Amino acid sequence: MRAPGGRWWLAVAVLLALVASGATAVALRQPHAAGPSVAAPPPEPDPTRTPLLASAAGAVTPTGAGLQRALAGALADPAVGRRVVLSVLDVATGAPLLERSATAGAVPASTAKITTAVAALSVLPADRRFTTRVVAGAVPGEVVLVGGGDPLLAGAHPLSGRFPRVARLSELAAQLRGTPVRRLLVDDSLFTGPRTGPGWKPTYVTGGDVAPVSALAVDGGRLRSGLHAGRADDPALQAGRELAGLLKVRAAVTRGRAVAGATELARVQSPPVPELVEAMLGRSDNDVAEALGRQVALERGLPATFDGEVRAVGEAVRSLVPAAALALRDASGLSPLDRIAPGGLTRLLAAAAPDVRFAALLSGLPVAGFDGTLQDRYRSGPAAAAAGVVRAKTGTLVGVNALAGLVRTRDGRLLAFDLVADGVSGTRASQGALDRVAAVLASCGCA
Repeated sequence: MRAPGGRWWLAVAVLLALVASGATAVALRQPHAAGPSVAAPPPEPDPTRTPLLASAAGAVTPTGAGLQRALAGALADPAVGRRVVLSVLDVATGAPLLERSATAGAVPASTAKITTAVAALSVLPADRRFTTRVVAGAVPGEVVLVGGGDPLLAGAHPLSGRFPRVARLSELAAQLRGTPVRRLLVDDSLFTGPRTGPGWKPTYVTGGDVAPVSALAVDGGRLRSGLHAGRADDPALQAGRELAGLLKVRAAVTRGRAVAGATELARVQSPPVPELVEAMLGRSDNDVAEALGRQVALERGLPATFDGEVRAVGEAVRSLVPAAALALRDASGLSPLDRIAPGGLTRLLAAAAPDVRFAALLSGLPVAGFDGTLQDRYRSGPAAAAAGVVRAKTGTLVGVNALAGLVRTRDGRLLAFDLVADGVSGTRASQGALDRVAAVLASCGCA
């Protein structure tokens, strides 16, 4: 069966590497705040749940004491920083095995995208695509380019690499061939509120980390080619000017609103939601994260704003993780004001592992040493032993490095983990230290 999303081949590789023959998924029971959780009895068969990832039958379960001993050296590495927050959880039972400050909020950085992924896959239909349209304006010769929130709409500066098939501005231009255009309006009114998030630095836009959030953008508002190219101050106007250039018209490009019931002249559609989730996780795409957060808000009848998206994401995952575990200010993890209790992320990962609805989350997580943001890590030294075994989302902000994902131990036990190194002074050294911690988990019996 083809897994939802574009990287189906990778999902197959995951199954071959991590699924134990005959293993049974066990429901995750939400732990009580005061102590460790208790494994629930096996659930009745449910067509939405399959053992996509499971522990090997008879695998030895690590113990907290065993993990403490095994991890002591790696966690004492000065490169980890002044404070290490961690949570390690047994996926089969849902029981926390080792937690350090795991109920206290930590800055998640981009590991917050795991929460956005779970919310999007929970709330949005798997076949949902986001449409960019051109409609007739109010007067002859006027057209309106209407954004539908497609974060991957491609133009003159598309990103290279392994991506889903994206919609292209040139396809809209081709459909408009022969249409007289004297004035071109851009309508990005689907998303509202501030364009940059609470605590975002101005350099996030100029340095290419993210574009001002808009329902209409081409190439993520990039002003030139490259993943970290600077972004336009107004992505919607930039998109309109680029479309006018493709049409080879000297039309005035201004802001406007489409008239209700206007005749549609052209349309293109984004990849479906699971493929957007994979793209977001694989390259830690902040633009995709913010777009998905706003689409979750709209689906739940909330404003497509920063406040609306964080409320919607929180509501979407509330059945899987305590509300107190999340205190987000955006959907991408860019805000240094974001807080997630690491115990919250491990519980989300453990809930997603056996559930077919979240296949795109599992296939989207970068594989250590092979792809995405982990492609150049786990290549040498002690961490190399975990290449291909760890699947995790990275997170990096000034002074913070994080790593959260899934790992299978030497004995075949599947663990969810979340590691946050706070107060770090060197990003590369800190990343290497976290990789070594994950590698210890992979090589551990830890009984």
